[in-house]
Amino acid sequence: MGTGYRRVLLKLSGEALMGSMGYGIDPEVVNSIALEVKEVVATGVQLAIVVGGGNIFRGMKAASAGMDRATADYIGMIATVMNAMTLQESLERIGVQTRLQTAIAMQEVAEPYIRRKAINHLES
Repeated sequence: MGTGYRRVLLKLSGEALMGSMGYGIDPEVVNSIALEVKEVVATGVQLAIVVGGGNIFRGMKAASAGMDRATADYIGMIATVMNAMTLQESLERIGVQTRLQTAIAMQEVAEPYIRRKAINHLES
């Protein structure tokens, strides 16, 4: 492990996943990020990734005018999970084991975020 870091948190904005598109997800960009993540994980670093959702929510900006703040926040959280699922799929396709956790209940696609469980996943 040449970096000296044992555990790293990578924050990816939703915008990072859209590449040159105005909103949405560019599969080539996601695949490129996944390959870079694989290189980092191969060094033995325990890597946690936080993904934003702004790239998807930007596409709904007009529809969200006048929307209740709590509703808009939930839509942003769902967009974040969509981005995370996309990155997860790309990572697992190239052999990187992942766990997806979220603070909003979506048991069919992600585990609930529990700090101790997240640390255990990083260590295993």
